[in-house]
Amino acid sequence: MGASPHGIRDCLEATAAAAPGKIGVIDGPVRLTYRELDARVAALARGLRDLGVNEGDRVAILDRNSSQYIEAYFAAAGLGAILCPLNTRLAPAEQAAVLLDAAPRVLIARGELAPDVTAALGRGAPVERVLWIDPPAGPLPGAADDYEALLARPPGPFESVAADPSRVAHLYYTSGTTGRPKGVMLTHGNVRTHAAWAVEELGLTADDVWAHAAPMFHLADAWAVFAVTMAAGTHVIVPRFDPDLALDAFAAHGVTLTNLVPAMLGALVERQRTAPRDCRSLRLLLSGGASIAPAVVRASLSVFDCDYMQTYGLTETCPYLTLGRLPPHLAALPFEERLPWKCKTGRPFGAVELRVVDDAGRDVPADGRTVGEILARGPTVTPGYWNRPEETAAAFPDGWLRTGDLAVVDAEGFLDIVDRRKDVIITGGENVYSTEVEAALYDHPAVLEAAAFALPDERWGETVAAAVVLRPGLAATVDELSAWCRTRLAGYKIPRRLFFVDALPRTGSGKISKRLLRGRHGSAGRR
Repeated sequence: MGASPHGIRDCLEATAAAAPGKIGVIDGPVRLTYRELDARVAALARGLRDLGVNEGDRVAILDRNSSQYIEAYFAAAGLGAILCPLNTRLAPAEQAAVLLDAAPRVLIARGELAPDVTAALGRGAPVERVLWIDPPAGPLPGAADDYEALLARPPGPFESVAADPSRVAHLYYTSGTTGRPKGVMLTHGNVRTHAAWAVEELGLTADDVWAHAAPMFHLADAWAVFAVTMAAGTHVIVPRFDPDLALDAFAAHGVTLTNLVPAMLGALVERQRTAPRDCRSLRLLLSGGASIAPAVVRASLSVFDCDYMQTYGLTETCPYLTLGRLPPHLAALPFEERLPWKCKTGRPFGAVELRVVDDAGRDVPADGRTVGEILARGPTVTPGYWNRPEETAAAFPDGWLRTGDLAVVDAEGFLDIVDRRKDVIITGGENVYSTEVEAALYDHPAVLEAAAFALPDERWGETVAAAVVLRPGLAATVDELSAWCRTRLAGYKIPRRLFFVDALPRTGSGKISKRLLRGRHGSAGRR
């Protein structure tokens, strides 16, 4: 399966022609057939063109999960414009920095987010017009237009721009876990190829119902806009992640699959245990965006009567690099023997080539023990970073993308991530991988969430630290958790500094921010 010569908009046009009456989107009371969705996309594209958006211009969107988000993805693609999804959790100063870098001509924004838009524009963000979804009452910042009024204009001719697969379609700004966000460029060819392979690898069909529960500004979910449309499945919108909203959507609309970051999946499992819904329609739960503890995988498999698949990828790769799909001989194993395989990061996604290499650039042996960095290349990999030629060159020194993720590979071809290169804890000359410390903590019955990280130490260089969130109604002490870890980890891997917290700091996509943890606890004592 190779890259499609067609553009992103063609995914929708083809499905609207083949299955015009099929319900494509469910968003609260809104029901759109694929014919209706395609007509609204064409109207939005015409309206954006009337507002001055041309090929290559940027269109930003600041919105919760919505049917309008889907429309924006396809309308911008049809114009040959570049869509820039904005993280709703960023502070206005951070939003302004992204807008200054991307320089969009139009910003599509939901009215409830008007204070953030006002603050960002007040910092000099170069936006010519704001297109408001459900505009709020009162004065609005900048030149304002109403989204639905724009779509209601008399229809005129519109034909999608002929798409060159190398044309940039999307500009995603990284979550900032490593510092200043930078814009990742994804092309029509990147996105179309990833969608086609996702349909193949996940067996997506017109019978599938996808829940957009993770944020649509992030590729943990956004890839499904194109793959599910390509398969003529149904999109169910969960406006924001909330376990009750998600479970209600699963039960009400017969959701068959979704993708969640591990923290969301853990919260969903906990809520299903206490307030179960009828989720028998689920066939597959996917989890990606961060490492996941085996205890969470076990809980997911026991609480939901469906398959579970681990995923791994990057914004730079559309996102999938691996899927934890088991070959038949492993899928046939008894549950306890199969579980360790379900917890691994997975085998290479069909669209990419992967290598795991040591510091000298040599492929590590497939022994499941030797650690190396994951390199990737293929038609779903970004051409680079927006206005960052030096950083692009650094990421691709020899044509392979340096992911910064460390993993082992086994004889079955499964990768298993052990850490981010920047998160490895080096204490007394020994490497400690945060994932193994976290897995030990997650096994404790009182631990809901855990994150291990390095803190400076005068004697050892770095020491192992961990922040822990306890389950409601349960208790544990520092000494108890230390003793628990001592039965599971080597002495130098046991957290020397433990912090009990109400919640772990997260990026807008739901990932735990270890940079913030290090900043918060760097000068704190053991408690």
